[in-house]
Amino acid sequence: MSNFELSVVVPCFNEEAVLEEFARRMALACAAVTDHYEIVFVDDGSSDATWSMIESLADRDPRVVGIQLFRNHGHQLAASAGLSLARGERVLLIDADLQDPPELLPLMAKRMDEGFDVVYGRRIARAGETAFKRATASLFYRLLNKLSSVPIPEDTGDFRLMSRPVVDILNDMPERHRFIRGMVSWIGGRQAAFPYSRDARFAGTTKYPLRKMVSLAIDALTSFSTKPLRVAVWLGLVSSLFAFAILVYAVTEWALGNAVPGWASSVVAISFFSGTQLFVMGVFGEYLGRVVQEVKRRPLFTIGQIRRDEMAGETAGSIQSLQKAVDAYTDAEKRTKLR
Repeated sequence: MSNFELSVVVPCFNEEAVLEEFARRMALACAAVTDHYEIVFVDDGSSDATWSMIESLADRDPRVVGIQLFRNHGHQLAASAGLSLARGERVLLIDADLQDPPELLPLMAKRMDEGFDVVYGRRIARAGETAFKRATASLFYRLLNKLSSVPIPEDTGDFRLMSRPVVDILNDMPERHRFIRGMVSWIGGRQAAFPYSRDARFAGTTKYPLRKMVSLAIDALTSFSTKPLRVAVWLGLVSSLFAFAILVYAVTEWALGNAVPGWASSVVAISFFSGTQLFVMGVFGEYLGRVVQEVKRRPLFTIGQIRRDEMAGETAGSIQSLQKAVDAYTDAEKRTKLR
């Protein structure tokens, strides 16, 4: 059994500008919940001083764990690496940019005490984000829920507190193209929303530009829905009906002795069919590419080194065991006096 009551997993990519402040605020939030915690920082192939700062934090605090990946794997796999090594009975997943306030942890822990397996943050306000990003995020979640066979809460990210059984199941899920918030929804159990207002980034720049957001959206759609394949089938059917209508029109005009209209109609038809075929092939290609990646069975991530104090967990466990022994002795002494 784990000696830690709480683990905090923090994926980091070029976060030198915010790491010290995040570590300070996160440690205070953890201390308000339990003395037996660890903070797991995952350096996702940063090119700045992020790793050296994590090493410094680990040297100063034995409850800090540093994981350095060999290269940049992306946010979802960096988070997966941290979750695979987290040892707590409860695990908080949070980004280092301080948009998700660490101070919410005690309130989320109280919510979990009510018997929930997952407490996930639901954004009711987004400070520092453009109208375009808010609109596209809203559209994405609503479209995903329309297409997905698994209900995925809207206006959520990966900011969530999870129980040990949920984390263990999540770690056993082997897919390469990961969409963690959807995977947690798929696991099920008792899950509760925790509404909060998201802050603006404390420092630095966003690590999720439009290109990465689109890539994540594609991963989400292909991981939790086969409806795009059905859309491709319907497009093929519509194209066939359209082609049949053109054929009937051409034959009818020929039978009546009328000249078939010029090249414009041919170009339109060819362009339509070509575009539809390319779209359908693209949809099939996305799914086929993911099948190829799964079949290869490569590791999800490659870890370069791990910095942690192995005695930290043992010390926490010893203190916990000692406290239980003292409590048991005190109870026994009270019972003896009552007799």
